[in-house]
Amino acid sequence: MEPRTGPSAAPIAVPPGRVTLSDRRTQRSWSVEVAPFELAPCPVTREQYEGLTGDRRPAHSVSWLDAVRYCNELSRREGLAPAYRVDGEDVAWDRAADGHRLPTEAEWEHACRAGTDGPRYGPLDEIAWHRGNSGERPHPVGELRPNALGLYDLLGNVWEWCWDLYDPEVYGSYRVLRGGGWFDEHWSCRASVRRRSHPTLRIDDVGFRLARSIRAFRDGEWRDVLRYSLLRTDPRP
Repeated sequence: MEPRTGPSAAPIAVPPGRVTLSDRRTQRSWSVEVAPFELAPCPVTREQYEGLTGDRRPAHSVSWLDAVRYCNELSRREGLAPAYRVDGEDVAWDRAADGHRLPTEAEWEHACRAGTDGPRYGPLDEIAWHRGNSGERPHPVGELRPNALGLYDLLGNVWEWCWDLYDPEVYGSYRVLRGGGWFDEHWSCRASVRRRSHPTLRIDDVGFRLARSIRAFRDGEWRDVLRYSLLRTDPRP
């Protein structure tokens, strides 16, 4: 889908850190060092993705490949180096590029937790649209409470694509989804929950959020950036 003109908001600077991921299916856990990066405060909306003026609901029925192509096209329009080299269904990530991309699942969980260590960053009904409060439909982004970094809708509303393969030895090219959606029960709307889907599939409770890499920040600069992120009074689009 070609990027359209629509409301935008400054990305949130996510500081570096370490996050421990886990998989209930395999009973495996592993730690990942996360470098500093930027993450959009909300999922991409239907206005941004489809050009539906005023539609602040999250874009959905977007495949992983659709999301990758959107990232590249938006990067080109903004004069940034595209993050992905795409050849059919084969996609390579140019980690030196400054363009828009999908977050890794470690980045996603690190940003979602925002320094917390529980299953969620707040009471579920205050932070997420899920089966119990959504009326079984998606809702405009940014209406519920954000986490400590000013990120909205990380849990609930729509699942979000991540860059990573889910388990290539078992599931081949399936990619990771995170966050839970508007039709999910409460147990799926947790920071650690992983879901998978084929990169070509379009599902009505799946969307995505934009990330960008950041280079060469010193510790003092990161303290200033993090302070700015935490003090923003209204980071919503």
